[in-house]
Amino acid sequence: MIKRTLVAAGIAAALTASLASPAYAAGEAKNVIFFLGDGMGPTTITAARIYKYKEEGSLNFEKLERTARIKTYSNDAQTTDSAPSMSAYMTGVKMNNEVLSMSSNTVAVAPGKDANGNATINNCTASNGTPAATILELAKAKGKAVGAITTTELTHATPAATYAHICHRDAQYAIAAQAVPGGAGFNTALGDGVDVLMGGGRNHFTPYDATTNPKGRADGRDLLAELAAKGYTVAATRADMAGAPNNKKFIGLYSSKSHLEYELDRTATPPAGEGATQPSLAEMTVKAIDILSQNANGYFLMVEGGRIDHALHATNAKRALVDTVAFDDAVQAALDKVKQTDPTLANTLIVVTADHDHTLTFNGYGKRGNPILDINRSYRDGQAATDADGNTYTTLVFGNGPHRPNLRTTLDSATVLADAYQQESGVRLASETHGGGDVKLLATGAGAKPFKGTLDNTKVFGLLKSAFGF
Repeated sequence: MIKRTLVAAGIAAALTASLASPAYAAGEAKNVIFFLGDGMGPTTITAARIYKYKEEGSLNFEKLERTARIKTYSNDAQTTDSAPSMSAYMTGVKMNNEVLSMSSNTVAVAPGKDANGNATINNCTASNGTPAATILELAKAKGKAVGAITTTELTHATPAATYAHICHRDAQYAIAAQAVPGGAGFNTALGDGVDVLMGGGRNHFTPYDATTNPKGRADGRDLLAELAAKGYTVAATRADMAGAPNNKKFIGLYSSKSHLEYELDRTATPPAGEGATQPSLAEMTVKAIDILSQNANGYFLMVEGGRIDHALHATNAKRALVDTVAFDDAVQAALDKVKQTDPTLANTLIVVTADHDHTLTFNGYGKRGNPILDINRSYRDGQAATDADGNTYTTLVFGNGPHRPNLRTTLDSATVLADAYQQESGVRLASETHGGGDVKLLATGAGAKPFKGTLDNTKVFGLLKSAFGF
């Protein structure tokens, strides 16, 4: 009887303890790395997996042990654009399409044009909403190092949502000014400034010149010179980045007037455009960790694979899949780097997700092992599958986009496997749209346990804060 009483008491005590304390330790993450594959919906993940590792394989980030589904609708739309969806992750606030890290009542007001046709005039007014604090700003206020890196322009929606507040995502020159400590328009919530910034779009930071910089700043400011005066190392190439010291703030802008090259073009022989001098996203990620980890208080880093989205808008599945694989390589590079000093991720939370879906569709009953970008071949006999009119079709198609033929004709492998091939679409639009479906989230490391189930994107912000102990 005594033994039974003691056992019962022990069970009761254990139950009481379990009810009184959460299933995870709040504040256990010293560092957080937040990976965002722009537009990387579930079908894109599946297709990229098959493209790189075949049906039975897995992308590196698919091996992370915590998983969740994320709802992505914005404050005013079933289908979000990148500005409010990334802002929801960063601030916990639902906002309207085109709005960046502002209150939910902020109205999107498109910027005006200057004399050269560039969208430089910020039409936002002081009475139009209020800034919503971002997780990057909160981390900075707690003495942590912070960074945002991307394959898009640095002033594009996803990176901008981490460090800027504005009523319309297209006001990119005003967004750039918010990153310059002490300068006109600086976002003072950033303290002494973001410690690491990387991406493209150098024109948003440098003065207008009719010949050399026609998309430059109409106000004549050289923000890169201003940043250098504040102690930043300024880089324009992969070599510059590699040689930069790890104990100084850093900004790397690797494209003079646009996004970084698609990975397929960056690694081509010869590489396209400025790709020959641009680092990979994995290389950028490792360099950012090298710099941010110098801070004994820890860090927050946002890493965006942004050109996945651009290829999908163009209905060019091959470039989208190659960029997804490059994004996955960056996740693995971060895991490898962090585990050198934190082998069990006891101090580091890594989250991988997307801001929205696209209309990419996995189509037909293709034979296992059939190349994912090829025409569909039947699992029954391996022969080319055909539509009701006897024409072949690809496994991957889009719900909408610019390439809906008036009359379908038979497709061949040589055509559809080409780098520039643009898949057919069901509804003809000038550009393929985002999709409104849920996206995936995967997480590992310190504070990862509560990332599970179906979550609104705004709830992720609270979990990041809790992991940090804010």
